[in-house]
Amino acid sequence: MKSNFLLLFIVIFSSMLLSCTTTTTPKQNKKTDTDTSKQTILKEVFPKKKGDLPLSDETAIPFLKKFGEENPENKVRIETPLGSFDVLLFKNTPYHRANFIFLAKQRYFNNTYFHRVVPDFIIQGGNSDNTDTGQKRRKIGKYLLPPDTRKGYKHHRGVLSMPSSEIENPHKLASPYEFFIVHQSPGAYHLDGSYTVFGKVIRGMKVVDAINALPTDKREWPLTNMRMQVTVLTE
Repeated sequence: MKSNFLLLFIVIFSSMLLSCTTTTTPKQNKKTDTDTSKQTILKEVFPKKKGDLPLSDETAIPFLKKFGEENPENKVRIETPLGSFDVLLFKNTPYHRANFIFLAKQRYFNNTYFHRVVPDFIIQGGNSDNTDTGQKRRKIGKYLLPPDTRKGYKHHRGVLSMPSSEIENPHKLASPYEFFIVHQSPGAYHLDGSYTVFGKVIRGMKVVDAINALPTDKREWPLTNMRMQVTVLTE
């Protein structure tokens, strides 16, 4: 009798244990699946906080205003295969200064090129057909900067200015990823009022001269690739 009772107890206990194990595992998996699903939905509905990348025409100016207040640096060093030169960015062109410092800190300019050289006129940089440059642009965003041409700056030799976008652009909105340096002496004054001067070369103008002297193809691209590295100076 005792033997039969013990056997019956073992069978009932084993059934209960198996039942508990079977129901607990799917519940844990289901809970995990549910949590993952909620996280995915929240990420899709609320992808980023306002002001985060990627920037747009609506968010760029507020973002750059705040960034400029928090990042007051106004000097950069541009290194090329022909040497380096330093640029002073003007504080009273605040959005253009902040934009250039922001892109430099994002390392956007690194490994881009001086892709356009017009003898005795300008050298232009910041563009690149490299895949990684396109990826950087997509991450940072698609936006244009309004012109800031009423600060009295002229396109003297050695100044840094920003070209307008290639799109139909009657208001001369600027492409934030590119810049040009005037080589022409004493200046390219026919550009005044159309493009924003926001800095000037303060050291190493001979390097700009050397780049401007490079032979180019029909697209005005130098036959010797002029990659750049841009570093923000803290002094």
